[in-house]
Amino acid sequence: MSNSICGAKCDECYMKEKCNGCASTNGCPFGKQCFIAKYISIGGMEEYLKFKSQIISEFNDLKIPGMPEVKDLYALNGSFVNLEYILPNGKSVKYLDDSSIYLGNQLECEFGEGRCFGIVAGMDFLLVCTYEENGANPELVMYKKR
Repeated sequence: MSNSICGAKCDECYMKEKCNGCASTNGCPFGKQCFIAKYISIGGMEEYLKFKSQIISEFNDLKIPGMPEVKDLYALNGSFVNLEYILPNGKSVKYLDDSSIYLGNQLECEFGEGRCFGIVAGMDFLLVCTYEENGANPELVMYKKR
């Protein structure tokens, strides 16, 4: 039995002990309000699925060369997707929060090259990056406010 509000397969996640599931934490896994759980509590599952579909369309409308069509997004903990990017001045930066929940997916680059696209969305932004195996050598492709 899943302990999620959005339908995520929490029982299969190795972080389930740390998270405690959004259903049992009143939408606050990892101690932070999950925007997905809040969206569902306000508008219901049908409205959330429309919202998710809208975000998928927004990613596909970007038409980034080599990025395949986005077909689905999954609830992901920030620690999975919060990569550290090297800026031109040599400093590094993370744009996300390790304890927040985001919608995201990993897509294999159509050009091969051993790189993947990582796509991440919150209520108010889209992020697209590329990286090698295990998130190595990440490069920010785009960060856009919605």
